[in-house]
Amino acid sequence: MELVSVIMPAYNTQSTISDSINSVLTQTYTNWELIIVNDRSTDDTASIAKNFAAADHRIHLHTNEQNIGCAATRNVAMSKARGEWLAFLDSDDLWLPDKLEKQLQFANETSASITYTATSYINKYGEISNYILPAEREFSYKSLLRRNIMSCSSVMVRTDEMMPFPHNNKGDMHEDYATWLQILRKVGHAYGLNEPLLQYRLTESSKSGRRFNSAKMAYCAYRTVGYCVLFAILLTLRYALHSISKRSRIKAGYQQ
Repeated sequence: MELVSVIMPAYNTQSTISDSINSVLTQTYTNWELIIVNDRSTDDTASIAKNFAAADHRIHLHTNEQNIGCAATRNVAMSKARGEWLAFLDSDDLWLPDKLEKQLQFANETSASITYTATSYINKYGEISNYILPAEREFSYKSLLRRNIMSCSSVMVRTDEMMPFPHNNKGDMHEDYATWLQILRKVGHAYGLNEPLLQYRLTESSKSGRRFNSAKMAYCAYRTVGYCVLFAILLTLRYALHSISKRSRIKAGYQQ
């Protein structure tokens, strides 16, 4: 059984981190380690995570010396990983219990080095939208340029493929999107398991919750992977149109 290192950055998520950790604890696949890196939270996030780590030896808590942001915090967690696979879970998102088991089986069936799953959405109250963002079985670099359907908390990638492309922590950007683009440019395709095994918590106060800010972060990601200003703007416009459409469908899903 291959070891999966679950990467969880945490900053001021005392209201959600217990549910996120429990969604790892209830996984049907049990050979995992959960690496939580507390980014100098000012609430009870660290003490909650500490209690979980004391109760289960597979959970490891580390605290940054200073607040360094989500991207750099993920890099810290990855530097401590021992597994053959890295799986990402933000401290406000949730996994279904069979997420790791199904995704590992899928990765072996497809000989994939990077996989992701379909995504369902929950709001700050825990209400689930009826809209599901589907996963494409083979998702190419060119397809990823047009739209990002690889939710970070759904991604599982071989550690040796991930390490050359750490998250870029310079500026306000979609650091995970830039990383997936770089990996897919090398390996060709990500493979998507079209089951909503991730529940992504979407709030207006989140870093990517504001539309203009999200478009700006996408632009920075395109520039980071090497595109010129004009082409990055064109890509950002297309990205924004897809993002607006997706948000509208998510919102409509709550009203059904």
